[in-house]
Amino acid sequence: MVGDDAQALYSFRAAEPRHILEFDRVFPGATTVVLETNYRSSQQILDVANAVGADATVGFSAVLQAARTAPGVGPQLVRCADEDAQTDAVCDRILSHREAGTALHEQAVLVRASHHSALLELELGARRIPFLKYGGLRFIEAAHVKDMLAAFRLADNPSDVVAWFRLLQLLVGVGPATAHRVVQELGLLGSRETPPSDVLGAWPQAAAHLPDAARPAAGALAAALAARPGESIPTHAERLRIAVAPLIEATYPDVSARLTDLDTLVAASSKVARLSDVAADHVLEPPRSTGNLAGPPVIDEDWLVISTVHSAKGLEWDVVHLLQVTDGNIPSDMALSSAAGLEEERRVFYVALTRARHALHLYMPERYHHHPNGRDDRHGWAQPSRFLSDRVRSRCDEVTERNHRPDAAGNLSAVNAGERISVALEGLWV
Repeated sequence: MVGDDAQALYSFRAAEPRHILEFDRVFPGATTVVLETNYRSSQQILDVANAVGADATVGFSAVLQAARTAPGVGPQLVRCADEDAQTDAVCDRILSHREAGTALHEQAVLVRASHHSALLELELGARRIPFLKYGGLRFIEAAHVKDMLAAFRLADNPSDVVAWFRLLQLLVGVGPATAHRVVQELGLLGSRETPPSDVLGAWPQAAAHLPDAARPAAGALAAALAARPGESIPTHAERLRIAVAPLIEATYPDVSARLTDLDTLVAASSKVARLSDVAADHVLEPPRSTGNLAGPPVIDEDWLVISTVHSAKGLEWDVVHLLQVTDGNIPSDMALSSAAGLEEERRVFYVALTRARHALHLYMPERYHHHPNGRDDRHGWAQPSRFLSDRVRSRCDEVTERNHRPDAAGNLSAVNAGERISVALEGLWV
């Protein structure tokens, strides 16, 4: 029998390290041969992985030694101001490695949970860096994300027929035939074309074709499409989110995670000149029950890999970027109800580390903003992953990345809270 107790990840399928560690008890005549030579990673990467294993309470019987003797690059622990700084740091290092000769498909971004890469996927799209995702839907390909992007597109161009068809069919009792009648009444089909500025003006007549139960939600959506005088793009995006959210709640399961994704899109709107620019690089498709799996890249023949750690098991890349190395993410807070769950998370971390051949980057955001890009800068401080013990960190090169974006919360001008309170109090007697 051949096995690795340090890579037993699927306890729900009875994959537990004790099956290997206790093998000689079940079969007393068995001989155990520990394979400690590693033909994949540099010794610097293996030193970090061995240190993680040394902190474990059970297992990790092999102390890995690299077969190659050539010196490698030390693993990097990147402290980031927040998730935006993490996204920038990852993109910058990906491109730096590519310029140095490491193709995109020889690099991987690993995440503990699929949604951990949402902001990065948006930034990769903005920078025209092609990628393929395993172990989950590409963020931008999820059905509810496409629904929100359709609303963004309509806000800038009310004549977008595809976007109208997508959103109208989210309404209760509305199918393709009803949606067709509504769009036709808006003047977007046939020989009669309505100028974009007049489309929303025709909404009262078009809404008459909708079932009574669908009209309140449809009216709220139509009202949110037009920007108010002097309204900022993020504020308009938030109004659209409020209008679209009930449709998402009524259409899809797992609502909580999907609504969080809508917040991510609202945050992304603060970085564009128009709402439609958030969706400019993505083609809308007719509504489906779920988003498509990530398809082949279309920009060029090279592409970055994004994968969950579980899906990456057994694979390897020249360069690995591991996101969100903070407590609650790695280890996942959902797995901490038992000591066995914690140890399985340690093995997940170990597997992520040992996917890298030559270079390893671990990213650790220090803050998670409650309202990204909000002036109040409300945030929670993150704790480094408990797996980053002193023993582990001593084998990494630590660097700090700050958020250099001009719209970052930390770069906004200070607000005189005292003055604002005084104005509010004076207003009570006016």
